This record gives sequence, structure tokens and C-alpha cells, in this order.
Amino acid sequence: MDRHLVVGAGPVGRQVAALLAGRGSHVTVATRSGRSTGVDGVEHLTLDAADPDALTRATKHAAVLYNCTNPTDYTRWETVWPPLAASLQTAAERTGAVYAITGTLYPYGPVDGPMTEGLPDAATDHKGRLRTRLWADARAAHDAGRLRAVEVRGSDYMGPGVGQNGHVSRVVPAALRGRRAMMMGRTDLPHTFTDVRDVARTLVAAADDADAHGRIWHVPSNPPVTQAQALTDVLATVGRPAVPVSSLRGPAWTVAAAFSPLLRELRQLRYQWEAPYLLDSRAAQERFGIAPTPWDEVCRATARP
Repeated sequence: MDRHLVVGAGPVGRQVAALLAGRGSHVTVATRSGRSTGVDGVEHLTLDAADPDALTRATKHAAVLYNCTNPTDYTRWETVWPPLAASLQTAAERTGAVYAITGTLYPYGPVDGPMTEGLPDAATDHKGRLRTRLWADARAAHDAGRLRAVEVRGSDYMGPGVGQNGHVSRVVPAALRGRRAMMMGRTDLPHTFTDVRDVARTLVAAADDADAHGRIWHVPSNPPVTQAQALTDVLATVGRPAVPVSSLRGPAWTVAAAFSPLLRELRQLRYQWEAPYLLDSRAAQERFGIAPTPWDEVCRATARP
């Protein structure tokens, strides 16, 4: 039987599980809590994925091991990520499962122009450098023939179930009530947004394609829009008017960060919202024949709770 193990039940993990179950695969979703994804036909497993022996046992018969986890507490990344990534890589090496990684654009650091897969990983912050090391380790193991690895990278998430994981979606509930939205950095610059369903489609396609392994792929994403326009478009899909938008920048960010560990961690990533942030996804669109989910549908799904 076509078996897959998905580690993580967040927005991407749920979409990967739904996509695989929809095509008839046997899917197990593993999380520390064992919580349900709500996807019919999916098995749920309580598992500490940082335990390589337990994870190896769970991966034993899987064709693909999907890394869809993302520790939400940025202050603990340096503690949580290294043993977790090492365990995932070990399980893939021991079992022969393809190691499919949900990546991030953090490793690129500040860029001048659209991001392509050929850019070097030149992160300037500790989170970006950490994610750079994690992919470099997997890529080295792939090149050495110890496993088969592939990573897909998308921009800021929108779409179903993103909630607090997205810079637009986190302000949607208040905006639907007509309240002013506070967004990070400049809200008038072009910025790429990626639908989580397209992340899942690309991750599964890349895992299935043996010739696509050993490299990074960018998730097919719609043309960039400003943060303010993205929010306005989301509201419009449910017949709600635009709301005033404020920018969290400069001294205001510094003051807010004094009370928010998350904002303190994000300070090193402010470059993403202080200049155009553009993702070039043509390579994956051409390779896998995946077009981004239509923008209206992205916005409509983002507006739903």
C-alpha cells in the first residue's frame, strides 16, 4: 500500500494529509499531542518526533516522510529544531523514505530583486541561519547517497486554516468586525503570498518526482500585492469594506517588542516588510504543472474562520 507519514498537523500538514488521502494513499499524521486534523480516512498518532527510534518505527513502511512541523514559539527554535531535524533525517536514512521538507524563505536573508532557487542561502538572523543549516545537512546526506531529500519554500501563508500563522490572516477576524488592522512594516510594497494548499501540492509533487530531489523548489504563488491590498481583497470576497491599516515600524516596533517575545524575535526579519518581497516560482510551475490557486479563491478561503 502507498503509505505516507506526515509530521505536523498545522495548516500545511492538514493540507498534505487531505491531498494524499484524497488520492487513496494510507496517511498517518504524527504530532506530540495526537490531535486530529479533521481529515477523513487519516490515521493520527501521538509521537515525539524528536525521538529518532520512535520516529523510525513510525516511518518503517512509509514511502515519504513529510516534515510539516513548525515550532510556533520562535524563542525556542534553537532548542527545538536541531534535535527534531536530526531525528527526521535519521528516520529517513534508516527507512529509505523520501524526506520532503516544508521550508521557509528565511535562509535567503535580505535580497535585492525576486528570489529564485539559485540564490545562495545568506541569512543574517539566527532563525534564518538555523534553517540554512537544517537544509544544508539534509542536502549533504542526499548528495552522499544516505537519503533522498527535497525542500519546498513558500512565502507568507494565506488560505484555509492559516489563522495566527499568517501575517494577513491573523488580522482578518478583527477586520471582519470593522476594526483597524495593525500590520508589520510597510503595507504599500509588493509582497508575495502563498496559499497553503499550493505548498501541499508542491511538496507532494516534489516528493513523487525522483528527478526533483536534492534541491529546493519554490511554491507556485500569485503575483505580489501589498499587505493592505491583500487584506482589502480578503474582506471584499465576503462583502465587507476595507478597514484602516496601521504600520508597526521603527520606534513603535521597539516599544511593542518590549512586551512581546514574538515581536522581539521578528525584529531581525523586518527586512521582509521594509522592501519588496518577491518570490519567483516559475521553475516549479513548469516542472510540476502546478498553477497557483486563483487569487480570489485564496482570499475567500482566508476570510473563512
